[in-house]
Amino acid sequence: MSQPEGLKRVFGIDLGTTYSVISYVDEHGKAVVAPNQESERITPSAVLFDGDAVIVGDTAKESAKVEPHRVVARVKQHMGDPNFVFEHEGRTYNAEDVSSFILRKVVGDAEIALGESVTDVVITCPAYFGTPEREATANAGKLAGLNVRAILNEPTAAAIAYGLEQAADQTVLVYDLGGGTFDVTMIEIKDRLIRVVCTGGDHRLGGALWDEAVVMYLAEQFREQTGEESDPLDDPEVLNDLSLQAERGKKTLTQREKAPFRVTHAGKQARVELDRARFEEITRHLLDRTIELTREMLDDARAKGSETFDKIILVGGATRMPQVRDRIVAEFHVEPETYDPDEAVAKGAALFGLKESLQQGVQDILAAAGNGDGAATIQGENGPIDLAEVSESEVAEALDRLETQLGFTLTGPVRELVGTKIVNVLSKSLGVVALNADRREEVVYLLPRNTEVPFERSTDFGTDAEDQEAVDIRVMSGERDSPDPSDCQEVGVATLNLPERLPAKSPIRVKFAITRDGRLNVTATDLTAGGAIDVEFQTEAVSDSEAVEERSTALRMLSVS
Repeated sequence: MSQPEGLKRVFGIDLGTTYSVISYVDEHGKAVVAPNQESERITPSAVLFDGDAVIVGDTAKESAKVEPHRVVARVKQHMGDPNFVFEHEGRTYNAEDVSSFILRKVVGDAEIALGESVTDVVITCPAYFGTPEREATANAGKLAGLNVRAILNEPTAAAIAYGLEQAADQTVLVYDLGGGTFDVTMIEIKDRLIRVVCTGGDHRLGGALWDEAVVMYLAEQFREQTGEESDPLDDPEVLNDLSLQAERGKKTLTQREKAPFRVTHAGKQARVELDRARFEEITRHLLDRTIELTREMLDDARAKGSETFDKIILVGGATRMPQVRDRIVAEFHVEPETYDPDEAVAKGAALFGLKESLQQGVQDILAAAGNGDGAATIQGENGPIDLAEVSESEVAEALDRLETQLGFTLTGPVRELVGTKIVNVLSKSLGVVALNADRREEVVYLLPRNTEVPFERSTDFGTDAEDQEAVDIRVMSGERDSPDPSDCQEVGVATLNLPERLPAKSPIRVKFAITRDGRLNVTATDLTAGGAIDVEFQTEAVSDSEAVEERSTALRMLSVS
């Protein structure tokens, strides 16, 4: 399909723990998945390093059986972790590097399938990803040569795809259990509004842990049957073979009551049969955790005034397990809807990309034509036009012009999506480390979790000592607003150098500004002398920890007039 000048097709990519998917919006205004070169709609998120070659997908996944030291899988669980490194033939790769190879694979295959280049993308991530993980995801896209238009929460993407098909206003609970992550999110879907109320989850809780539970069970059964004392899981090849069997067996138990397995180790073999009841028993603690997180999220939602929900929709391949549906019905007395578990997230991301592209096109047309009311005209001259300030007829006329340029009809739901406002929330609280009155370090939160974004807030602190050379702004991310730094994750450190002879308690203003896709900008200002730093945080600290220890760089929690 053709695109007007300046209006690029934006693809949606679900960069998953176990599988990845790329989607686009076709000439009928429908989100569809682009197949890979193997004619499959989903691509395993596994990477094989074979000499100078990097192979992604089924071959890499299968190679894990015999060459586990050459294969990286489930790298999504390491996004934002500066300590994760994979070494191969003298070269090192971090999680962003590995993820970029996966992105290159799905993008390259889409280009072959569609006969066009793929440059602009929206990449999804778990709602519970914090700033480091989101930045790492965006960086992976950049390393793959992509223009990352947005990092979109997976439940929000699913809600966009789901909401496009719904006529009635409703509040939905999105239960998203993927291969490596779990998100639970309450979302309001109304006319021209998709608003995230609250979110919770665990980015290390996913279907892969069900697989691991099966692997542990198989190893136990092998030792009981054979009397072998050595642990089969100590053999990397056996471990990888059992992991693949466990994944297949889990899928078998979705359709059948029993699944067969074979364990071979140390010249001995055991045949193990696992029935669904036993499978559910050995994984009950994992399902319990998803229910616990769901109830915590609902408590947070009630605290914000959202008491009930109308529907529960299941997203993510792991929700196919019968135990998930059964448990949700038992706990919440609601029959959940399974909604396109493998593809909904990628499709929603593609629709979001189309919405952003069309909104930009409408804004450009209105600004160039000078149409709209006075407020819209002024905004067009000085910045992006807020479509909420423009009449529906003017937006419709601009869409008509875009429709002519595109060469296909924009359906009613797509037109409505252009004017739809999407409101996200912050998944984790963000703050800085400061000294309290007892000179103990505490985390002072500037942005509580479930704050609607974009948002900004400033708080004043003070220098710790007379003639202090600098202050270190240690940015922390926390799940439950604990003041203890050890309960939090360090997002990064920025250093503000100070002029000479500043007295103790000199005021330092720290401002946090969070974007709609969860990227954090921190500004620290010396209110006495006017010096300032402005930092968009990446995934690692920007100052040397050893250098920090050599001088006083502390902030103090002070009442500064």
